[in-house]
Amino acid sequence: MSDAVKKALDYDLIITGGGMVGASLALALKDTSLRIAVLDSQDLTKVQQFHPHPGEFEPRVSAITHASQCFFEELGVWSGVLSRRCSPYSKMHVWDADGTGFIDFSAQEVHAQALGHIVENAVLLAALYDQLGAVSNVTLLSNITLSGVDKGGDQVNVILEDERRISARLLVAADGANSRVRTMAGFNTKEWDYEHHAIVTTVRTQLPHQQTAIQRFMDEGVLAFLPLHEDDSAQQYCSIVWSVLPDFADRLMAKSDAEFALALQGAIESRLGKIEHVAQRFSFPLRQRHASDYVQEHIALIGDAAHTIHPLAGQGVNLGLLDAKVLAQEIRRAHERQLSIGDLRVLKRYQRARKGHNLGMMWVMEGFKRLFAEQVLPIRWLRNVGMSGLNQSDMLKRQIMRTAMGIDEGV
Repeated sequence: MSDAVKKALDYDLIITGGGMVGASLALALKDTSLRIAVLDSQDLTKVQQFHPHPGEFEPRVSAITHASQCFFEELGVWSGVLSRRCSPYSKMHVWDADGTGFIDFSAQEVHAQALGHIVENAVLLAALYDQLGAVSNVTLLSNITLSGVDKGGDQVNVILEDERRISARLLVAADGANSRVRTMAGFNTKEWDYEHHAIVTTVRTQLPHQQTAIQRFMDEGVLAFLPLHEDDSAQQYCSIVWSVLPDFADRLMAKSDAEFALALQGAIESRLGKIEHVAQRFSFPLRQRHASDYVQEHIALIGDAAHTIHPLAGQGVNLGLLDAKVLAQEIRRAHERQLSIGDLRVLKRYQRARKGHNLGMMWVMEGFKRLFAEQVLPIRWLRNVGMSGLNQSDMLKRQIMRTAMGIDEGV
């Protein structure tokens, strides 16, 4: 690209959304000559200032797979996560409330130290921005609100709320499930309600979690206890995600902390003893969403802007991180060959690599959700028999674990 053409553009790449996925994409291109801007409505300068306080955990956490951990290691981010706080889990116990069926997973079965790590989103962001702050080709633009997107010629223009315009060869939307870029650019989506609301909070339990994630399927929904860890915490903190029918969620949110603790303790069958403390609770609706296309000329969607998924398997952010990694590879390859990074042929290679995998995971999660919501007695019986049979099949369990951990993704 000539110097004259470069000067006609503000940036080569604009990323809207400075969350984990958008920041990872920017960082994956740190050693290129591309001029990159990361835009966010929040103050990005404050993100890296987060430091955990003992006994206090952020309500939003992510279950980071082996594949995502490897990506963070490549970006130089994982050491920053470890220096703050993360919680490895080496076992998982899943059971059906309506029978005797259960499945146990162990990292030892796939010769790994952990099945994954539970990490507070704020910790991941702080570690990412520690690295981004030292990258010379990335500009962070905070407190920015978009009002429009305009494509013309060989570029795309982003129109800001104050009517300024900035241009680039490629605009990447990493701005979440309610992506403004996706709407403004006219991407079509297929979506429907899961008819579940997720309640998230942090609890302290009487008994230690022993680095074991536990998940129970019930008529009302799915309850997961995700182990949290501090050096002096005796493994008594867990992040919970309770996905339930909307009316039931409203009733749970209306309870006092003591009443909610008793309901939670009953729902998990007192597997961790008494629920001794409940932090502030948050509730939000769950919706399945998938863009018909991830790309247009000069525009690409990644992460939740392209797809959202039920949280029951903790795969959402991991799919988004893999989007970022694959798109970065295609951008880098095009740039090295002196091709326009916004060319539709370049972007479609990213779409081909990711769309099928994401759709497959989404339909698997939809199938699980529907299977465990089924009330018909023969289905319940088959469900329990199937879980018990799967638990006795070491080969199938190993394959499930390897897939969930991303070991077979080649990342």
